[in-house]
Amino acid sequence: MSEGVEAIDIPEVKAEVEAAFADYERALTTNDVAALDSFFLAAPTAIRYGAGENLYGFEEIKAFRAARPSVGLTRKLERTQITTYGRDLAIAATLFRRESAPGKIGRQMQTWARFPFGWRIVAAHVSIIDEPKA
Repeated sequence: MSEGVEAIDIPEVKAEVEAAFADYERALTTNDVAALDSFFLAAPTAIRYGAGENLYGFEEIKAFRAARPSVGLTRKLERTQITTYGRDLAIAATLFRRESAPGKIGRQMQTWARFPFGWRIVAAHVSIIDEPKA
């Protein structure tokens, strides 16, 4: 086994991040703004690149969430992959589709870090592209 590989996807750590990711998805699709804010690290170093915005710091992310429309948020996730590295770092990646955007596919990546107060997203990227040709 390669050095360090045993620290990838420690079962109990992976389960924690999978649960946090599922809670985030529920908050996202129901527009639970307070919950969404609680998933991001409340620090100026948090970053979220969105489909149409570049947000630097928790305050910009929070302001975006407060102003975001609350309709058309339902989506179907595909190929979700959550990988943990050690006990305190994880990457979550997923594709998503919305009925309101036929022919498009969304991509989302999040970097999660564990702090004494729990798992938080420290960086995220969301983009939407045309459906790739098979």
